[in-house]
Amino acid sequence: MTDAVQGDVPRHVAIIMDGNGRWARQRGLARIKGHERGAESIRAVLRACREFGVKYLTLYAISIENWIRPKPEVKALMNLLVRFLRQEAKELHDNKIRLRTIGRTEDLPKQVRKELLKVIDETSGYTGQHLTLALSYGGRMEIAQAARQLAELVKSGKLEPEQIDENAVAAQLYEPELPDPDLLIRTSGEMRVSNFLLWQISYAELYVTDVLWPDFGEKEFAGAIEDYRSRDRRFGGHE
Repeated sequence: MTDAVQGDVPRHVAIIMDGNGRWARQRGLARIKGHERGAESIRAVLRACREFGVKYLTLYAISIENWIRPKPEVKALMNLLVRFLRQEAKELHDNKIRLRTIGRTEDLPKQVRKELLKVIDETSGYTGQHLTLALSYGGRMEIAQAARQLAELVKSGKLEPEQIDENAVAAQLYEPELPDPDLLIRTSGEMRVSNFLLWQISYAELYVTDVLWPDFGEKEFAGAIEDYRSRDRRFGGHE
């Protein structure tokens, strides 16, 4: 890890996109309308990332807890995800954006998973920008899975227990080649990380805004970047 200096633009931004349901409720609309409007915010933030030179963007789209929501809402979310993938495919190709995913993608309906894997495969060679969607994701689950994989390596004789360090754990996470987030943004004002990238955000700067995700656009993203650039990151060092 290299120390960033004050004024740097974050290389990797992660966002907890919160407030879709609240946005819809305030307007007397169905919750799915909030999710649909939230998809527009994703497009706006992708554009803003290109303008600022942010190379990696990770979005908390669906948590493992989201599956307990009413079935009609879950089905609508899955349909929206498929529409988003189809509509955004051209922009991903035009701007050389590589799509990745983290989480239990096997939990997704077959048609959704098929569409997702299709776009991931088609963009796998791009290096201009990286968009990662956390789908059926949980941070504790990710760490537990990494521990399980390390245990299997030890059991098979491919790894000695004393060889397990931070790098060994990180290598077993979903996308180990991705750099850790420099900035974690949470919309809607909630002061918690909600089981998101628990290992990776150890030294991330946190930015919480009261703005609901459907209202979060390029201007709000610019504000978060400006705030980040004003900070002096020490990565646990002394004053």
